[in-house]
Amino acid sequence: MNTKVSHRHEMFELSAVDGYRIVVSRFKAQKQLLGNLIVAGATGVPQGFYYNFARYASACGFTTLTLDYRGIGKSKPQTLVGFQATFLDWASLDLAAAVNCMASGKVPLFMVGHSFGGHALGLLPNHDRIDRFYVFATGAGWHGWMPPIESLKVRLLWNIILPILALKGYAPMSMLGIGEDLPLGVYKQWRYWCTFPHYFFDDPKSPDVKDKFAQVKTPIIAANALDDLWAPPRSRDAFIKAYKHAPVKCVDLVPNKRQGGIGHMGCFRQQAKPMWNEVLKWFKEDSAKFQDEE
Repeated sequence: MNTKVSHRHEMFELSAVDGYRIVVSRFKAQKQLLGNLIVAGATGVPQGFYYNFARYASACGFTTLTLDYRGIGKSKPQTLVGFQATFLDWASLDLAAAVNCMASGKVPLFMVGHSFGGHALGLLPNHDRIDRFYVFATGAGWHGWMPPIESLKVRLLWNIILPILALKGYAPMSMLGIGEDLPLGVYKQWRYWCTFPHYFFDDPKSPDVKDKFAQVKTPIIAANALDDLWAPPRSRDAFIKAYKHAPVKCVDLVPNKRQGGIGHMGCFRQQAKPMWNEVLKWFKEDSAKFQDEE
């Protein structure tokens, strides 16, 4: 697919239902509009990381929105000390606002998720407005699904390193080179849920989460790289089964050593265009069906 990519986009603020304003970027379709598209990013990853994908999708006919969840990127306050935010806020408030912004009865709405983005779909109060969902690198987060060495590293991170560093009043992830700093509430939820083999589905304090995910009927493709140390396919399988009433297809991505592998982040780097084409091809199938119904 040879596509000329335009760099034009607009940046503006969206207000969540609780009044918090998040910063989003919208890349308008550069050819016949095939649908609207939201990129639901990973934990601590600013929206700029997804701009190349967003530009490419817009050049292919999809008006694409990226966002920074509260406390991250352009949506963060002057200081994270004392700032109140949780994973649940990111999904049920911030991402939900993006869905309401992009949903239109005239064209289908699609979403591409990355890691946390795959968790967020089931937490959305308006997931029914999304026609198809393609997610990369989503897993259950438990160290036991990871390769042994990575599992050891993660346990040291959760149990020794971060508890000390988080005494600052936030989680200084940037000091460790693993994304942006996180609000304390996000970090605490993440650390706690990662102690369970099936993430928040095993949390006795969140008994309603399974029911929320069971309500999702949006078709899903969940793709995970074989060299993803944080979310290998078996970690995905442990999580994705909670979407038990949605049509789910799991894809195992085989890394190409000439391109430096895929890992947890490689699906949104420039060399991943063949994967992007597969995503957009799947969305176009639904676009065609939508146009036929019109």
